[in-house]
Amino acid sequence: MALALAGCSELVADSAEPAERTTVRVTKHTDGDTLWLSEIGKVRLIGVDTPEVYAGVECYGREASAFVARTVPLGSEVRYRLGVDERDRYGRALAYVWLRDGRFLNRLLVLRGYAQPLTVPPNVEYEDNFVRAARSAREAGRGLWGRPGCSGQ
Repeated sequence: MALALAGCSELVADSAEPAERTTVRVTKHTDGDTLWLSEIGKVRLIGVDTPEVYAGVECYGREASAFVARTVPLGSEVRYRLGVDERDRYGRALAYVWLRDGRFLNRLLVLRGYAQPLTVPPNVEYEDNFVRAARSAREAGRGLWGRPGCSGQ
């Protein structure tokens, strides 16, 4: 029963897929919050920040990257929607991404403890959702919240 409930917590109404979205395939993984999608190229996930794996590996960075690689393997079909600001200063597309089964990847990273919320206006649509997911992960000691030294503990 707990397993079923855990899955349900990943599919909440306030992170449901919007009607306007585009289906693409994952073509490359960079790290936990950056991947490449067919048709749009390099994508930075909106509203989340995973630990770094380049220029100094941060605590839980490799785990976050591996989670994304397992969750959306190369060739996986995903759906996305760009943010209000569609590109960042590095030229990456800024996107919300949903898995084929409807789970919201951005939120899933935070809920499982692989990322912390990172709000950069005007892309604030799911900010409250990400903050609630982080609180849940922190209270349960999931992911980086369960590692001494990872989350400022």
